[in-house]
Amino acid sequence: MAEAARQEDVQSRRTVLRWFTYGLYAVTVSHEGDVGAFTANWLSQASFDPPLLMVSVEADSHSLPLIRASGRFAVNVFVTGQRDLAGHFGRKTRHVGNKLTGIPHHLEPSGLPILDDALGYVTAEVTGEVAAGDSVVIVARVIDAVVQRDGAPLTMVEAGFRHAG
Repeated sequence: MAEAARQEDVQSRRTVLRWFTYGLYAVTVSHEGDVGAFTANWLSQASFDPPLLMVSVEADSHSLPLIRASGRFAVNVFVTGQRDLAGHFGRKTRHVGNKLTGIPHHLEPSGLPILDDALGYVTAEVTGEVAAGDSVVIVARVIDAVVQRDGAPLTMVEAGFRHAG
C-alpha cells in the first residue's frame, strides 16, 4: 500500500509541476571567442527595483563556465512557432558543437550573440548564484532590453516539451 501511495505522489508531483507555466528562451553568452547558447525555461523576473532575473543553468553545461567568466549573458525570447529552434538550442554542445552556426544572429554592442528572429532580448550582468541540485540558479541585473518584433512568446505548453518534475 505504501509503495502505491508513493508512486501516486510521484505522479501527482510531476502533474502539478507541469502545470507551472514557463516560457522558452535562448540564453546566449560569449567569452574570449567561445560562445554558448541553450534553451532555458526555468527563468523568471526576481525583482523590479533593481530589475533582476534568475535563470537555472545545468551545472554540467558548456555555457555555465562562460557565464561565470564573462559575468554577463543575454536572454532571447522565442516567438510562438519556434519550437524547432528551441529544440535545437536544447541539445548538448558536446554533441552538436557551436549551436549558433547557421542561425541568423548578430552581436549586440557588448559582444553578446542575439538571435535575429527573437521577439526581443535582455542583456544581464550576474550578481550572484546558488547551487540548486543538478543546476545553478544565476541571479542577474537587467542592463538593457530591446524589442525586435511583434508577436507572442513561445511557451512550454505550445512546444509540448516536458520536464520529469
